[in-house]
Amino acid sequence: MMLTTKRKPASVGEILIEEFMEPMGLTQGALAKAMGVQRKHVNELCNNRRTVTAATALILARVFGNSPDFWLNVQRRGDLWDAMHSPRERERIKRARPLKSAA
Repeated sequence: MMLTTKRKPASVGEILIEEFMEPMGLTQGALAKAMGVQRKHVNELCNNRRTVTAATALILARVFGNSPDFWLNVQRRGDLWDAMHSPRERERIKRARPLKSAA
């Protein structure tokens, strides 16, 4: 099983607010306008009630001048941590059996 840390990685919302919006003085409304989405979309991202899709990653990358991979990786790290720390998901993972190689 893969190695994992005890501390949950920073969420999309935390990164968005603390590393981008606050330093730039952006409100949710201003970011929504720049992204071409409804304010509710940004609010859900900030509050981790919406995940970063490929399309959202492309939009955020365009708005902030970074890469879509950055945003997808933030989402992926959180998703992996959640799966590794969920008792239900851990049980599902334990039931999986590696396939024997044909070599």
